[in-house]
Amino acid sequence: MAKDASFDIVSQVDMQEVTNAVHQAQKEIEQRFDFKNSKSSLSLEGDRLVLISDDDFKLRNVVDILEGKLVKRQVSLKALEYGKVQAAAGDTVRQEVKLIQGIAPEKAKQINKRIKDSKIKVTSSIQGEQIRVSGKNKDDLQAVIALLKQEDWGLELQFVNYR
Repeated sequence: MAKDASFDIVSQVDMQEVTNAVHQAQKEIEQRFDFKNSKSSLSLEGDRLVLISDDDFKLRNVVDILEGKLVKRQVSLKALEYGKVQAAAGDTVRQEVKLIQGIAPEKAKQINKRIKDSKIKVTSSIQGEQIRVSGKNKDDLQAVIALLKQEDWGLELQFVNYR
């Protein structure tokens, strides 16, 4: 009897690439002329980034630099959740950016429902912050991947552990 094939749907961020992008962005900020004598900085604290700058305009430039570095390192910008810009000490503004890891339960339910509504002969189950899809036919699994790639789920989906 044929063994079931399966794969997992996850949404993960490579933290090493994020760290490298933050270091590159910080280096660029230190070297750029328009940031001379500026209090602009960015740091990685766990699963969030803290951006600090003199005003909203320079903060927007810091965000642009960071996003450029993340894109070059193949980190999806969909994994960033921007907080509100807040006034901070020393006439600066501050913004926190949360890195989204895993699939939220309500989003997982939507993805799971979409798979079941497609009538493709696979079974899918939510396992924590990921979804396991299994079926007897590998072509059906490929069809599920193609189906999910067609839609925008608001987060970057990766398909891993394909067996």
